[in-house]
Amino acid sequence: MPERRLALIHRVIVPNKEYPKEYAILVTDRRSVFIRQKKTRSSFVLRGEMRYGTALVTDVMPKTLEDYEQTSLESLTADSANFTVPHEALVSLVMRKEEPKFRVRDFFVWLTMRRQGEIFQVYDFEMNYRQSPDGETGIRFYMVPLGAYFKPRRQTKSRETILREYAMDALEIFQMVFPGRIASR
Repeated sequence: MPERRLALIHRVIVPNKEYPKEYAILVTDRRSVFIRQKKTRSSFVLRGEMRYGTALVTDVMPKTLEDYEQTSLESLTADSANFTVPHEALVSLVMRKEEPKFRVRDFFVWLTMRRQGEIFQVYDFEMNYRQSPDGETGIRFYMVPLGAYFKPRRQTKSRETILREYAMDALEIFQMVFPGRIASR
């Protein structure tokens, strides 16, 4: 049977010492392909987006599942900027929710949160999988929606609701392909 493309998670951010990396995740019935996105922001901006769970720059339009229909899965997995997690190699997937820990330079963000009466909840996933029979590895990624996703919803929903829905949509996608190996805290 041919591999079926099930869903696309528009944007996650993977922390890195030098520069956080943005990925889209193409989920098929056999694997999850992390597709590296073009660098559109500075390291400072991406780190802020990971801390506060929301896009600080709103000019990037998310790609859709249809945008990747013409691209073969083999070419996506062959690209060294991308990486793949086969579903049978998955050991665990944990979703967590964190409140940011504020520093002095975050004063204006804290002030905005107080004025809006909201807490900026950051959702992240930790995915552990076997790369080889005797070696396990993990990846942590933050669920940070693009501004094009966030901004229209902000008119009718709270920031917390939008971020929770974005993370829960991803969790539901993963639950379809990883039944029984997912936990959330």
